[in-house]
Amino acid sequence: MTNPQRRIVVTGIGMISPIGTGVAEVRAGLRRATSAVTTITRFDASQFRTHVAGEVKGFHATDFIEARRAKRLDLYSAYSIAASRLALDDAALDLQKEDKERIGTMMGSALGGVAKAEAEYGNYTTGGLRNVDPSLALSVFGGASSCNIAIDFGVCGPNSTNGMSCASGAIAIGDAFRAIQRGDADVMLAGSAEAPLAPLCFGAFAIIRAMSTRNDDPAGASRPFDADRDGFVMAEGAAVLVLEERTRALARGAPIYAELAGFGITNDAHHMTAPRPDGSQAARAMSQALAEAHIGPGEVGYINAHGSSTPLNDPTETGAIRRLFGAHAATVPVSGTKGYYGHALGASGAFEAAICALATRDQWLPPTVNLRDPDPACDLALLRGEGCAADPEYLLSNSFGFGGINAALLFRRVDGR
Repeated sequence: MTNPQRRIVVTGIGMISPIGTGVAEVRAGLRRATSAVTTITRFDASQFRTHVAGEVKGFHATDFIEARRAKRLDLYSAYSIAASRLALDDAALDLQKEDKERIGTMMGSALGGVAKAEAEYGNYTTGGLRNVDPSLALSVFGGASSCNIAIDFGVCGPNSTNGMSCASGAIAIGDAFRAIQRGDADVMLAGSAEAPLAPLCFGAFAIIRAMSTRNDDPAGASRPFDADRDGFVMAEGAAVLVLEERTRALARGAPIYAELAGFGITNDAHHMTAPRPDGSQAARAMSQALAEAHIGPGEVGYINAHGSSTPLNDPTETGAIRRLFGAHAATVPVSGTKGYYGHALGASGAFEAAICALATRDQWLPPTVNLRDPDPACDLALLRGEGCAADPEYLLSNSFGFGGINAALLFRRVDGR
């Protein structure tokens, strides 16, 4: 059973994204209020309808991982470890002084190491089995994320990587929250990683026509809630939060971004790719998160929407928000931050949780980049322009994914920052 007396706070953030690596770069990227989406350079995308993506630039695994070990890791695992190291450093957490059996890791990913498998299949077809990387079997499975984190940092607590599509990052953070509530751990590294920019992985989404074809304007391709949106933009990266039991965080003088106060998860039970039209289960996930914090919808002061920039998702999410928040939906500030970096699939929920934690620390809410002509079907109080100064007490982050999965995380402002 969970113990509501065990409160959980965010004490560290590690993020590797198209808008920056590390807290300082991400902060600067958010303040620029411009998109980091570009024409794909990772591979030749000319065979596809879509030629744009949110790529991480300038990442070198050896900046975070010992060179010999880095050579044995695919990008998915390298992103996971690197984001964790950044988060631990940000939290000023010295693991050599900690009981590592009380520290665990929960991660999420939609595709895990599939891109590595795709590359190795090419090696197999041209050179046979002898040409395949011997570490392939250790790279492909989704659990390589949390397990490699555990191995690198020697943490022996609860460990899991879920594969719940684009909600997996939020679910991993929620699962880590529960682990600390139950007393299974005192500290959790929680988040998600995604490295999907390979031809077949990319092509799988091109086939179903889910991605934007605004190839002549890459920076304008990801446009949540805009009337001219035409699909999502695939992205990559990782984000990890250090979640910590509040009393121990205070005792060690840890920097605290926010308190994680609620988590909700439901399923539409409707369709593998289309959201439930009435938004009822998405609304119920949000309601669960609020109920855990014992607050009403009117107390939420900011919503970071899933806002995938797809024709179907954005108005459905709007309906779900209006269903739960009623008249307050017309005034509560909302932003869809995928306009900055695209949709990093499983990593998106962790990106956006990190952005909520930064927003409450910095008392500044980011805008919806590329929102030029709001869709009348998305009639929310959407933040535009350069964002705005604000200090909401409660911030809600939504994540929805294939299979009808819905997850919501509720953050609380920490007074006396």
